[in-house]
Amino acid sequence: AVPCWVPTGCRSGVVEVERSVTAVLGQDVVLPCRYRAQEQEQVEQVTWLKRGPAGHSAEVAVLHRQHGEHVQEPYAGRVLRQTGGALEDGAIILRN
Repeated sequence: AVPCWVPTGCRSGVVEVERSVTAVLGQDVVLPCRYRAQEQEQVEQVTWLKRGPAGHSAEVAVLHRQHGEHVQEPYAGRVLRQTGGALEDGAIILRN
């Protein structure tokens, strides 16, 4: 899955992700993603996408500051936020 950040403000901070994450079939895996915001910035939304064949992307989950979390049907019940609170930590757990 590929994270996409939508910060507010005119300047942008830095997205910190792991270059690769190893998962074991049938076990949970943490997909880390942190946004190091600039002054006066606040993360409004985090969108996780799954990159498929030929570069096509499919939405996995949207984490929104005001509207909460929305997980697409193929991943319903399998995607959880790793931590609550501010979206600067947009890590998710992908179950099984």
